[in-house]
Amino acid sequence: MNGVSGKYAIVGVGESDVGRHLGRSGLALHLQAMTRALVDSGLEKSAIDGLITRPSHSSPQFNYSGVLAGRFGISPSYLNDTALSGASSAFMVMEAVAALEAGLCTAVICVNGDAHDAGPRRGGITNWIEDFEKPYGLIGAPESYALAARRHMHEFGTTSEQFGAVAVAFRKHAALNPNATFRTPITLADHQASRFIAEPFRQLDCCPITDGAGAVIITSAERARDLAKPPVYILGLGQGFTHSDLAYTPTMTTAAMRTSSQRAYAMAKLGPKDIDVAELYDCFTYVVILTLEDYGFCKKGEGGAFVENGRIELGGEIPVNTGGGLLSHGHASGTLLITEAAIQMRGAAGARQVADAETVIVSGQCAVNGINVSLIFGKHPN
Repeated sequence: MNGVSGKYAIVGVGESDVGRHLGRSGLALHLQAMTRALVDSGLEKSAIDGLITRPSHSSPQFNYSGVLAGRFGISPSYLNDTALSGASSAFMVMEAVAALEAGLCTAVICVNGDAHDAGPRRGGITNWIEDFEKPYGLIGAPESYALAARRHMHEFGTTSEQFGAVAVAFRKHAALNPNATFRTPITLADHQASRFIAEPFRQLDCCPITDGAGAVIITSAERARDLAKPPVYILGLGQGFTHSDLAYTPTMTTAAMRTSSQRAYAMAKLGPKDIDVAELYDCFTYVVILTLEDYGFCKKGEGGAFVENGRIELGGEIPVNTGGGLLSHGHASGTLLITEAAIQMRGAAGARQVADAETVIVSGQCAVNGINVSLIFGKHPN
């Protein structure tokens, strides 16, 4: 997609209520986030002719994007279900730009998130995970990511206290975010005292299960200039792939983040030193350290030391996850990282606003770091 940098922009941002056990379905949370994004944009509902979503686990439906479009009351010329797990939200932005560039639609709403206890889930399928991983203890994400984290600790001397610095920073930011789920500050001592989930991960290293959704509306930069809020320009997009499952990774300490970010930087004609804010997928604290390395903010193996001493906090060298991230704001499959990035670029984050911020990088990832999507937004078109 050469030539698209700065050609499209986010013009509407919406977050549903976020919390634990809200008692609403994923579909209801999607509709709430979409409605808020629409109001924020100032567009008429009839102007939305594209919809991209990830099917809700709590409201399972075939053709989910079509069902959601019907419930929302739009008749899109382009719609799609995306299923890239934690990379879905970031990939939706990439897909929206592609659809707009192809002329398939003119204004796209992207929405993701879920409720985690509001209804039945579809059963799993029999595959190598069921046959060869779960029987031997790789039951879910904590165990798989813990293996990769342990390898990083072995190769580079990364410590549990450095993981804790990530958790403490993000909770500090969440305390300034009225829509964050967990706003009570924590200390490094609290982190070290929290119980192990899958060594080396303690409870405060793992993002909690929360209910919530986020939505963004994307249209052309030309159209965006006449709308209600300042446009947030999409400057760079990149996707990387190294493996589908941890058993197939060539290395546990360099992953898809490197190629993904390099492609986004190249499109935006920017580099790590040009980025003012980072909103990084943080399903586990270790993933942030790996992403900071592979996104070029520090050298390989130096991520643990990099996150210490407030360098990723507000006022630090590169503020990371200013809304609290998955660890403290809410899960929503990473969509709230995108909404927070847009809010920062508008200068509308209040007490957590990064002063003079003009660029932000966002990540989405899945497959235990094997699939990554990088987005770069800016206050100005390139």
